[in-house]
Amino acid sequence: MRAALSVAGLRRRFGSTVALDGLDFTVPTGALCGLVGPNGAGKSTAFGIIAGLVQADAGTVDVLGEGAFDPRRHAGRVSILPQDCALPADLPVGALLTWYGRLQGLGPAAARRAVAQVLDDVALSDRADQRIKQLSHGMRRRVAVAQALLGNPELVLLDEPTSGLDPDLVVRMRSVLQRRAGDATLVVSSHVLAELEATCDHVIFMEAGRAVAQGPMSEITGRAQQVVISLCQPAAPFAAAVEATGLVVGVDGLTLTVQGPAELGSAGINARVLPVLLEAGAGVESVSAGLSLEASWMAARRS
Repeated sequence: MRAALSVAGLRRRFGSTVALDGLDFTVPTGALCGLVGPNGAGKSTAFGIIAGLVQADAGTVDVLGEGAFDPRRHAGRVSILPQDCALPADLPVGALLTWYGRLQGLGPAAARRAVAQVLDDVALSDRADQRIKQLSHGMRRRVAVAQALLGNPELVLLDEPTSGLDPDLVVRMRSVLQRRAGDATLVVSSHVLAELEATCDHVIFMEAGRAVAQGPMSEITGRAQQVVISLCQPAAPFAAAVEATGLVVGVDGLTLTVQGPAELGSAGINARVLPVLLEAGAGVESVSAGLSLEASWMAARRS
């Protein structure tokens, strides 16, 4: 699949601080990609370089298959939500977003329609006439997200888009982003790994300015070839019976981790293993496909 975004060998230093140290990653076209890393991993710096806001010391960026970001070539096609996004305090929400829409290349009528749509997406339709300074922190963040979704950008970079949002709005935002994926490529940076796992279909792990793992969410978490089974009693006595099915088994206290070929899939693994466990009298408490994104992230850091 053609890449919507690829970076190779990106390096950036701020004085004695190395922000990026040979960063390489690729995001497929139409993906909803999570960018995971601790504070200082270089995520925001990478976004800045991709969007043409920060100059790299070395390396290359390819945006939408047309080289480094160019404001003329990529006008209206790339949008960004910075981590710290200050909006003009005295402007009404609707007027501000309409102005942003015009900057994205939309005509007056198209800009008004786009603003109405994104305000509905972020549950702020009733705030269009309010000034930014009248809004709560969470509402301002939603306006900032709305400006990044205006028009029809092909590549959207979102740095902590759900920061400060109530749980119900986080769920709503997940739905909005998932609807956009496919028509657009979205890259979402966040520290909330459970939310990225529920939202994204691709993931990149960053550590100390480098990508330490990347790929489809199902591969990174092992959903396609690994099943984790929690039992009500010690798992060790049941390991041999599961291994007899031809699968690889790991034991940790009350837990069996069972791996098989990707073509078998988690459903195929369950079909082999669960009847064996039930026949052996094991009390199965829960079954999950693969590791959580958090567990996958911790494993990547240790490797």
